[in-house]
This record gives sequence, structure tokens and C-alpha cells, in this order.
Amino acid sequence: MPKIKAAIIGVGNCASALVQGVYFYKDVDDNTFVPGLMHPRLGGYHVGDIEFVAAFDIDKNKVGLDLSQAIFQKPNCTLRFADVPHLGVEVMRGMTHDSIGKYLRDVVVKHDSPTVDVADVLKSTGADVVVNFLPVGSESATKWYVEQALMAGTGFVNGIPVFIAREKRWQEIFAKHNVPIIGDDVKSQVGATILHRVLTKLFVDRGVKIERSYQLNFGGNTDFLNMLER
Repeated sequence: MPKIKAAIIGVGNCASALVQGVYFYKDVDDNTFVPGLMHPRLGGYHVGDIEFVAAFDIDKNKVGLDLSQAIFQKPNCTLRFADVPHLGVEVMRGMTHDSIGKYLRDVVVKHDSPTVDVADVLKSTGADVVVNFLPVGSESATKWYVEQALMAGTGFVNGIPVFIAREKRWQEIFAKHNVPIIGDDVKSQVGATILHRVLTKLFVDRGVKIERSYQLNFGGNTDFLNMLER
């Protein structure tokens, strides 16, 4: 199978987990149980078939670095669980728009270089798919990157809770361009949302009438700084 050439928007904790995960699991056997990985192979592609070809961020701590270095820069705090080799993928200056809220701007200092031509970079690197890991609340920025992906003819995986894939308008546009759109939002493997969902179903299955419920998230990354804005 050919490689899946992936570009990353937002080199934060989720991006760090993804990049490390590819190298941690790249040689796993398809036919064995692999703790932490649901599907070693999906649609004929093995996790080791993912190749990172481009990355975009605005943080002065990350722009200009190789992706293998940028994923470990502050304010990232993801556990270092894999050795990632030098990838030859420079993190380029992306677009800001509404990605940096009033609390996050105290933590993330923007790089002073101009925004690169994202669509051109996606074309020149041969990216097949763009993975969106912008901070929560980045609605305008996400839509801007969606337009860049469409201009470049790449698929789009929307990893944040901005409504793109669920909207009929965007579905029709992606279908017209003959590229896939997947999303919206990527949940933690075992986090508050999936636990809440499973427990809620359990109560219903056991005959309990649920009138209302809520969940409390203990945040440990920069997403939760943006979520403080109400």
C-alpha cells in the first residue's frame, strides 16, 4: 500500500500523541491485541503507512522547528512515550484568526513571520489529508483551513468541535471536489465524554429515567484555557 501523506494543523498535545503514536505502533502485528490501539490496520492501511509531510502552527516555540522537535515544546505536556526521528518537516507559520483566546494568549506567543501559502504547501508536499488540531473555539480559523484544503484537493479530518463534516453545505462542497471530510471532534480514547455516554446508556438499560446529566472535565492542556471563555 502507498503511504498516506498527512499534514497537521496545530502542533499541540493531540498532534504530539498522533506523531508519537505512529512511530510507537509502526511495526505492530495486525493479528495481535495491541493495548492502546483499536485498529492496527484500517481499510488496508497500517498505522505505519502514515507519513507526515507538512505542519502548521503560530507558536514562536514551534514555528521553524522540525515536527519531531516541535511536538515536545512548551506549552505541550503530552507524555513522551516514543522516539520520533528527524522528519524533515518544518513547522510553518499558519493562520491565527480566532485560535488564540484571551486566556491562551498569555501562554502562546505568536511567531512574527507572515502566514505561508497553506494551499500551495499542501500541493507541493503531495498531502493526501489534513488533520485539524486547532484549539477549541477556532471556528473562523478552521473554516479558513478547510478552504485551503479544498483548493489543494486534500481530504480533511476535523478533530475539533466546529461543525464542518455534519453540515450539508460542506458535505456537498467536498463531494463536488471529490475529496473526503471526516469529523467533527476527536474524543479521548477513554475520557469524560465516552464514560458519560456509556454510564448514561447503562442507566437507561437498567430502567432509570434520566432527566438531566452533566460531566466535569479536568483539563490539562491549552484547550481548556479557551474553554474558560463563556
